[in-house]
Amino acid sequence: MPWPSRKRDKAAVADKKEPDAKMAKTEESPDKEEEEKSTKAPAGTSKSGWKNWKKTKESDAGGEESKITYCHWLLKSEPESRLEKGVDVKFSIDDLKAQPNQTTFWDGVRNYQARNFLRAMKLGQQAFFYHSNCKEPGIVGIVKIVKEAYPDHTQFDQKDPHYDSSSRKENPKWSMVDVQFVRMTKRFIPLSEIKAHHLAHKADGGPLKNMMLFTRQRLSIQPLTQEEFDFVLSLEEEKPH
Repeated sequence: MPWPSRKRDKAAVADKKEPDAKMAKTEESPDKEEEEKSTKAPAGTSKSGWKNWKKTKESDAGGEESKITYCHWLLKSEPESRLEKGVDVKFSIDDLKAQPNQTTFWDGVRNYQARNFLRAMKLGQQAFFYHSNCKEPGIVGIVKIVKEAYPDHTQFDQKDPHYDSSSRKENPKWSMVDVQFVRMTKRFIPLSEIKAHHLAHKADGGPLKNMMLFTRQRLSIQPLTQEEFDFVLSLEEEKPH
């Protein structure tokens, strides 16, 4: 039995509480191709935010910017009911926890850049589960990739809201991965808090300065660098402001 689609990319909307939503360009449609890892991810442990993080990291910065490497992910899903072509696309982290073995496939991605990110995912890599398009968007938990990219069967299902009549079984356009629940974050990390750090880091060169959550906010699949992942994870140890 197919699970509800995670997040539509074809006509994605910005998070309701994101004040800069009007600045975001509409996500690329499937007509326009865009070009755009199996180790356990270390968990951030900083308990005093950016200042402590900077202190522990600046010693090995080396003075030179290294090439950006993405090894973690952020997956957006809608926790509130919303019908798309008569199908409820709601899928919260509690819905994931209720699946057999707390595992499901991440289907319904219909944007080329997001699809390419799916195809780049490696077995064992971790991702933030992000509640999107809801009253208070933000990170609620961590999942891991348990099966690398393979054809998304919903593209061939005429009853599915993400059916694509132009895709062929001999050369499928769209992919999905399997994800498994790892744990809830120690607290909910709201978009507003992450954005405050992003703005501060844009000014002082911190790890979230180029975070795709704010530079390509409409994408439902987003890569994270090790530094971005570690810093955001460290926020779960902070008391909410």
